[in-house]
Amino acid sequence: MADHKATNITWQNTTVNYDDHRSLMGHKGAVIWCTGLSGAGKSTVATTVEQMLFERRCHTYVLDGDNIRHGLNRDLGFSPKDRAENIRRIGEVAALLADAGLITITAFISPYAQGRNQARTARTAATFIEVFCNCPLEVCEQRDPKGLYKKARAGEIKEFTGIDAPYEIPDDAEMVLHTDKETPAESAARVVAYLEEKGIIPRRQ
Repeated sequence: MADHKATNITWQNTTVNYDDHRSLMGHKGAVIWCTGLSGAGKSTVATTVEQMLFERRCHTYVLDGDNIRHGLNRDLGFSPKDRAENIRRIGEVAALLADAGLITITAFISPYAQGRNQARTARTAATFIEVFCNCPLEVCEQRDPKGLYKKARAGEIKEFTGIDAPYEIPDDAEMVLHTDKETPAESAARVVAYLEEKGIIPRRQ
């Protein structure tokens, strides 16, 4: 594949815009960007939020780190460069879905502030909400649902976030969930309440 960037392109506007999608769906589009260490509960919170919103007839979609690497990003590894590209692509996809009126919930470690900021500024009129799933490393290691920390400690996995690769803690996240102290349902309920507060979804009558 040629390593070059297209230059002869222009943005094509459509006749159906963000406000039209919002009117049809009854809520605003948004990107809920869950970030945190492996085992911090990102995927669990994301799917719990999705279920709560689905029950309220909101249009949602979850972009999960492992799922995306089965398809869209299966050509990427875990080097810093590939991780950056992984997040760049997801940021663009999330923005497109949110622009179509969906409440898009992501669950990615996204360890670098630059990548998260790039996702925040992707082209969309939708609201971006960074949600830091704050869970101490020792708790994540105790959980270790996929056995990844054990493999990283044994040297079987290189450049594993939190062990021999950095995680840059967000300093401007809209929400911080202490997932070592809250249940997934409690954390998800806080996210849904935030969406109500910001006018993204209607309050329950």
